Amino acid sequence: METTDAFVGLTCVDCGETFDAEETTHRCPDCDGILDPDYDYEAIDLTREDLDSRSFESMWRYEELLPFPQSAAVTMDEGATQLVDCPTLADELGVGRVLFKDEGRNPTGTFKDRGQTAAVTAAVQHGATDVALNSAGNAGQAASAYAARAGLDSHVFLPSRAGFTNKAMVNVHGGDMTIVEGRIGDAADAYADAMADHDDWYSVKTFETPYRHEGKKTMLYEIVEQNDWEVPDAVVYPTGGGVGLVGMHKGAKELRELGLTDEIPAMYAAQSSGCAPIVEAFDEGKDVHDVWETPDTICGGIEIPDPGASPLILDALRESDGGAVATSDDDILDSAVTVAQHEGLEMGATCAAAASGAWELARRGEFDEDDTVVLLNTGAGNKDDDVLRSHLMSKGV
Repeated sequence: METTDAFVGLTCVDCGETFDAEETTHRCPDCDGILDPDYDYEAIDLTREDLDSRSFESMWRYEELLPFPQSAAVTMDEGATQLVDCPTLADELGVGRVLFKDEGRNPTGTFKDRGQTAAVTAAVQHGATDVALNSAGNAGQAASAYAARAGLDSHVFLPSRAGFTNKAMVNVHGGDMTIVEGRIGDAADAYADAMADHDDWYSVKTFETPYRHEGKKTMLYEIVEQNDWEVPDAVVYPTGGGVGLVGMHKGAKELRELGLTDEIPAMYAAQSSGCAPIVEAFDEGKDVHDVWETPDTICGGIEIPDPGASPLILDALRESDGGAVATSDDDILDSAVTVAQHEGLEMGATCAAAASGAWELARRGEFDEDDTVVLLNTGAGNKDDDVLRSHLMSKGV
């Protein structure tokens, strides 16, 4: 494998053992725990000036803190997305600044590209010919795109309720798509059955591959650097599987470890009240979630009733002095419309849980009047244009 100098291997978050990344590809071979890329941080010599001298064109500009060098990456220049100042929203929330991290400007329109560039790069490094995953929609589209870029075959299992854009683009990218009646759990079951029959398929599924959360930590690097190296007070993130939240918390700790920053932001998980296992677990002081038995939300991207990495999510919320918040679908869709009409920014329906959650957190007095709050827009508004337009029509607009 072609790896970066400081990358030492994959460490299990449960048992603590570290494994050679060339030999171990997915879960811990000893206890089946989640594997996390590990680094010798003392071997990393990276300064603010080094980064200032590099073009801001891709997340791979942070290659010293990634497992693979930019030269080996399967990339379409993902990352380096805009951080947009939102003074009107800041006034409405009663805070100093609101910054909008617009991941909708990635190649396939969502932050999933950051995870798939890293995961598919790993697949290529391991000699894979096929990649596979189940997905609520966006990750499947991204996987099929990066597989096409790498010349690999992709196998994507989507629930029937996945958005039309996702389904169409998996086809356009040449992916082998299986539509499964039901929800994300039904797609996961079909994926597992297929994987049992195809031991040559390489999984790029959330927290099966160690690399998806690793790619997404670069969002935090960018936020801090784009904010003139000032760490924001709070990051509000629309949370389903929580891959991006876990990754960003890790990224914040890494910047502090390297002496590039002194603080970490408070991380907030925002969910729909129709499927809020993380909020429930956080509020009840639990270390792991209970499965949400009857999910009921139009926000398909965060309708994850059984997030397998909930201990990591809950740890990130508590370690950062953050929290968790759930709001109704109606509030979430209203927030997407408000952001579009007050700031001109297009927020995906699912992603608007971050905006709705921020309003609720502000109402509770969670933020101070001089705080800087970052809203993570994890996907483009046009992914859900039919949902947003239907919501407007239901309001008589």
